[in-house]
Amino acid sequence: MAFDLIIRGGTIVDGAGMPGYRADIGVSDGIIAEIGDLSGEAATETMDADGHVVAPGFIDGHTHMDAQVFWDDIGSNSCWHGVTSVVMGNCGFTLGPCAEQDKDLVLHNLERAEDIPRQAMIEGIPWSWETYGEYLDAVDALAKGLNYAGFVGHSALRTHAMGERAMEEEATEEDLEVMKGQLADSLRAGALGFSTSRTSSHRLPSGKPVASRLASWDEVKALTAVMADLGAGIFQIARENVIEDPEERRAEHDRIKNLAVKSGVPVTFGGTWYKRPHPEAWRTQFRMVDETIAAGGKMMIQATSAWNGSLRSFETATPYDMIPVWKEFRKKPLEDQEKGLRDPKMRAKLIDAVKNHVHKPDPKLPNLYQRAVDWDWVFPYDHTLPPFRSISDVAKERGVEPIDAFIDLALDHHLKLFFIQPSFNDDQDYVLAHIRHPHSVVTFSDSGAHVATTCSPIHGHLLGHWVRDAQAIPLEIAIRKITLDIASFWGLEGRGWLHEGYHADICVFDPETIAPTLPVLFHDLPSGAPRIKQKTDGIKATIVNGEVFMRDNEHTGALAGRVMRGPLAHN
Repeated sequence: MAFDLIIRGGTIVDGAGMPGYRADIGVSDGIIAEIGDLSGEAATETMDADGHVVAPGFIDGHTHMDAQVFWDDIGSNSCWHGVTSVVMGNCGFTLGPCAEQDKDLVLHNLERAEDIPRQAMIEGIPWSWETYGEYLDAVDALAKGLNYAGFVGHSALRTHAMGERAMEEEATEEDLEVMKGQLADSLRAGALGFSTSRTSSHRLPSGKPVASRLASWDEVKALTAVMADLGAGIFQIARENVIEDPEERRAEHDRIKNLAVKSGVPVTFGGTWYKRPHPEAWRTQFRMVDETIAAGGKMMIQATSAWNGSLRSFETATPYDMIPVWKEFRKKPLEDQEKGLRDPKMRAKLIDAVKNHVHKPDPKLPNLYQRAVDWDWVFPYDHTLPPFRSISDVAKERGVEPIDAFIDLALDHHLKLFFIQPSFNDDQDYVLAHIRHPHSVVTFSDSGAHVATTCSPIHGHLLGHWVRDAQAIPLEIAIRKITLDIASFWGLEGRGWLHEGYHADICVFDPETIAPTLPVLFHDLPSGAPRIKQKTDGIKATIVNGEVFMRDNEHTGALAGRVMRGPLAHN
């Protein structure tokens, strides 16, 4: 038979965790038609994969692309990391159900909790829906390079049912019935499940908690029971992440474990974060997962492959921008800031302000200003794979104060150098344990969110650092944790496995060179708002539904992405 595409001579790592083997893949009509020796077969297009790994397209199970999908047809930054499918609607934040006249009720969630500029969303989203199903239909109608699936969000369900009251009070029985009805309708329309947030960092621009944080646990259980009754859907939760108080932590874990076991609904959550002041707390979080599985529940941890943190720079934001003298200084064009930092008097004024600064968290400010600066845990991002040196290390080597080292390093790069400030997961031994846990997947990129303060090239870091450089994880296991394990738990049928009859979502990469590139700032969002772009080197091709979407991480023009709907939409 003649194929549309043959990928020849690569090492196939199929996503199921089996050892790699050399073979060809033949693709027809967007489906993997044959795997084997196809040397005598013809194809409209052939691709030489000699020396490369041929894997399933990577799946990014934790994104916030809900708004971006309307103005970015290639789905960046995910598209540059070998990703072919993404799941949005995490943490309770979705654009439906919501009528256009009420859109601020849902935009405010993404604006503050996920750091997506409001004006970009206002200008970039052509609102045409009220229900979540109508939202999925709108995404379905778009030309897009990636496959998209989504949860329906708790905060959106609450504000649809309660309006402004959702941010002030618990729901009435009538409110809850409206939410349950909308959730059931959303699942039948194709939502993968239901998401919520209980975490204190998720706030509105006013500093108030997002709507889902006002919900009682009984409300959460009642909504989860809708999925149990329908026999479909998974529950994604941004947990309270109680670390300081062991009793409160145990109570939180018991609530989640009991919900998973009693309802039978699969539960997933992002990151059992490691925090230096409480270095053993993560073990109890892992224990919750182990106990849940042992009791018959289903649970999956969404791991990262590195630190959980954000990027700082003079191009975007520094930790001291809220200090009055810095705030005024930072209004100047970048070239004028560079001149000022080279002026001894101006520099001394700025440094004195830092030395006299007393950190006071303000919930009305963005998340990046909520933590005090610890120079032992701020790193110049002048290369992308470990090891890294801290600002404190650099300062000691140069015999200067850390703030001087910070400014000098920035000036060395004309203020365009980024610095990483980890918030959690400082201990990389913990990160490795996290990745190795039998009930974890590597999928917490947050793509589409925190657009000017973070970028998480988790796949290039996993494959470049942990697999190749550290040799800490076998390639086959790493691939499984970013493909089939996610597809299986999230219910993405026909994805995540190189197998005949499955969708031809494929990533072809060089295992010897794969690694993240350095981040670069652009002003290309609607309204001209800034965002960080970061790619992964070593990816020869990304194929979506049988069409070559990216070649050497340059878009080919193909836009073969689809909406992936949950099982009730298929009945």
